[in-house]
Amino acid sequence: MKPINDGHVAEPGLAVVEVAAADDETAFAVQRLLATRWAIAPADRTTHEPGEPGVRLRCYLDMRQAARPVGEEGDPG
Repeated sequence: MKPINDGHVAEPGLAVVEVAAADDETAFAVQRLLATRWAIAPADRTTHEPGEPGVRLRCYLDMRQAARPVGEEGDPG
């Protein structure tokens, strides 16, 4: 994975979340769970490092912003 950029953690409440999971389905389920609580910049794919078990996923989390409930204006759900 690429190094974490200073801008991704420049202020309190910003975080980079790396998920290690057995498979894509599990990694994306964790990402969806985070998105129910906070604003995230979601990953659209996982990565697999040769010789390492499972897959990894990195998303960017903004704990300063609560996630919008489904059906709220501007929400595609």
